Amino acid sequence: MNARDDKPSDEKPFLLVGTGSETVAPGLHILRGQGQSFVAETDAGLVVIDAGPGGQVTRDMIASLRRISDAPVHALCHSHGHIGYNAGMPLWLEHAASRGDPVPRLIAHAHLPRRHARYRETEALQHRMAEIQFNRSPGFFAQRLAMHDPTETFDTRLQIGSGEQRVELFWAPSETDDAIALWSPARRVLYGGPALLDSIPNIGTPFRTLRDTVRWAGTLEAMAALRPLKAVREFGPVIEGEEAVQQVLLHTARALRWLRAEVVRLMNEGMNEAQMLAAMVYPPELFGVDWMKPSYGDPSYIARDIYRSENGWWDRNPTTLHPASPEAAGAAIAAAITDKAGLIASAQALADAGQWQLALHVIDVLATAGGEAPEIARARQLKAAWLRERAREVDSYVSRNLYRVGADMIEQGTQARFGIR
Repeated sequence: MNARDDKPSDEKPFLLVGTGSETVAPGLHILRGQGQSFVAETDAGLVVIDAGPGGQVTRDMIASLRRISDAPVHALCHSHGHIGYNAGMPLWLEHAASRGDPVPRLIAHAHLPRRHARYRETEALQHRMAEIQFNRSPGFFAQRLAMHDPTETFDTRLQIGSGEQRVELFWAPSETDDAIALWSPARRVLYGGPALLDSIPNIGTPFRTLRDTVRWAGTLEAMAALRPLKAVREFGPVIEGEEAVQQVLLHTARALRWLRAEVVRLMNEGMNEAQMLAAMVYPPELFGVDWMKPSYGDPSYIARDIYRSENGWWDRNPTTLHPASPEAAGAAIAAAITDKAGLIASAQALADAGQWQLALHVIDVLATAGGEAPEIARARQLKAAWLRERAREVDSYVSRNLYRVGADMIEQGTQARFGIR
């Protein structure tokens, strides 16, 4: 087993939330697996949102469901198009066939097939990004990110069942543009899917494409307009009571809209991305509440995504418009430094003072250079150690993994394969 599969003692598999089920209201249940899947009992049969990641996790989900109901599965639905959440779909289909039940409907939003096509085109990239983001060995996801396309899609809203057992699937663009949610009008229960977490919305993840901050806010406001009595998160505890649901949904939407307005204000003042990030001050009344904690994402991620949505790739430094190769630039910079030992000593002094980020900025002048000169090798060694120290300072699960995996790659000499510097 690769060392990266041995988790630090304070880490656990982030997306797996346990086993078993929880009844939220009569006929409405959570199935725990990769995130919290959801089951609605309707007069047409069972409606299941997210089949799970496959293997034993999905088998446990099916077993948990059968302790709740013996009704046939009428529909299997994708909560969103991120791969992994429905890798276990074949097991559900096999289960239905073994019982002699009709083949379930496979339902998703109309945008999902386009996302799957893009992921198939960039399969190697998707696997590498997942390996780094979730701190797994090369090849770990090769058999774990299977995609299964829907047999039918909808655009805005789809009703299943009738009477008090009726449920409505509706488009809820948020983490993806193909995300959906489920609403039970009779029970006034909302399943929010990826739009609703117990941490700050997952916008601006370093490896991913742009996510629309304001559109996510609009989705949360539309959910609040339903006046749910309960709201089920994809991750985290159920929100109980109409007042609490309104508070979480509308507070989160307000924070997202504040971020957009503040980043735009700073951009209009002429700040580049780095200046904007340094100037951002996140009001504790918006970002200090429990459901906005940066346990996975981070408010600075969102600020960067908003900045990217209105700017091109240029960092405003004319030197970077038509850059030399990283290897050539690193070699030239290293050659120009006559006192390499002094630079390392300066970086070490910052590290000794606990200024890990500043120490990393300084040591990068040598650590990103090519070759195996003793000073450059020493710089890489120090960078790896300081990345692990920096990881201890941040709350975001993603940031911690990127620091730790970066350190591993530097020590193993594999960073070039992943484009890490």
